Amino acid sequence: MGTITFLLVLSFLVFFHELGHFTAAKFFGVKVEVFSIGFGKRLYAKQWKGTVWQFALIPLGGYVKMKGQDDTKPTLREQGDDSYNNKAPWQRIVILFAGPFANFILAAILYFIIAIAGANSLSPTIGNIQANSPAQKAGIQKGDVILRINNNDIKTWEELGKYIKDSKGALKFHIKRDNKILVKIIKPYISDAQNMFKENIKKRMIGISPAPKIVTIYHDPISAVSYAWDKTVESSKMIFLGVQKLIQGIIPSSEIGGVITIGKVISDASQSSIIALLAITALISVNLGVLNLLPIPALDGGHIMFNIYEIIARRKPSDQVFMFLTLAGWVILASLMLLGIYNDINRLFK
Repeated sequence: MGTITFLLVLSFLVFFHELGHFTAAKFFGVKVEVFSIGFGKRLYAKQWKGTVWQFALIPLGGYVKMKGQDDTKPTLREQGDDSYNNKAPWQRIVILFAGPFANFILAAILYFIIAIAGANSLSPTIGNIQANSPAQKAGIQKGDVILRINNNDIKTWEELGKYIKDSKGALKFHIKRDNKILVKIIKPYISDAQNMFKENIKKRMIGISPAPKIVTIYHDPISAVSYAWDKTVESSKMIFLGVQKLIQGIIPSSEIGGVITIGKVISDASQSSIIALLAITALISVNLGVLNLLPIPALDGGHIMFNIYEIIARRKPSDQVFMFLTLAGWVILASLMLLGIYNDINRLFK
C-alpha cells in the first residue's frame, strides 16, 4: 500500500509540475507534442487536442515535449510560430518557470487545506525546565501552559520559540496553571544552541522544552491563506538554505536521500494521517519546485540561465557550449541520483 501511495503522490506532483509548463506553452502558442507521466516505454497513450497524453514505464518523473525543444537534442531547431525555439527569450523563461511555480501553487493549496482541516502542532505546554534558567527562577513549572507573551496570543510551541528568539528585553508571560492565570516576568538569556542544520548558534532562550502534547489549530479561510503563504515561503527558504549548506559542506553528502527515502517518508505519513500525508506532499512539492530552479543545465533553472544569457548577450550560446553544458547537467543529475540511492541502501543495511 505504501508503494502505491508513493507512486500516486509522485505522479500527482509530476503532473502538476508539467501542467505548469503545458499551460504556459499553450498560452504562448507553442505546440506540445507529448505530455508524459513517467519515462521509458509507453504503457498507455491517448491523443487529445494535438497532444499525446501518456503513462510510461518508469514512474519517477515526467516531461512535456514541445515542438522545437528536446533535452536529448539540445541543438534542435524547428521552424514555425508554434515552435518553442522561435519564441522570445522572456516567453521561454515564463514557460520554464511555470513548472516550478505550479509546484509552489500546489504546496500553497495543500497547506490551505491543512489549515482548514486542522493543522497539528506542539502545544505551548512546558515539559522540562533547565536548572538555574530564567524560567526556573521565575517559578515556571512543568505542565504550565503559556497563553500569551506581552500582548501576543500564543497557540503553538513554534510561535512561542519564535517570539522569544525575536524579542528584546524582559517579557510578560501569561500562564495557565490549575485553571488559574498567572503572570510572570522573565528576561531571556543568550545561550548556545544548534539550528536545523546542526550549526552552533547563539539565541535568546528561557530554558524550557515542550511537553509531548499536540494541539490542533483550525483556521478560517482568511487566516488559512496567510498560513498557506507563510508555510510555502518558510519551506522554500528551508530547502534553499539546505542546498546552500550542502554545497558549503556543512551538511554531509551522506544526508542526501533518494527515491527509497522519499518513498518511506510518504508511506509513513500515509499510515499516520491524511493531514500528515498532505503536509509531506506539500513539502516535496516545494522541494521539487526549488530544485528545478537550480542553475543546472538539464533543469528548468539551467535553461532559464541560457535564456537570460541570450537576453544580455543578444545571441544564443554556441551549439557546442549548449551541448556540453547540457550533457554536464545530466551527468550531475545522474550522479546525485546514484548518490541518493547509495545512501538509501546504506541506511537500509544499518
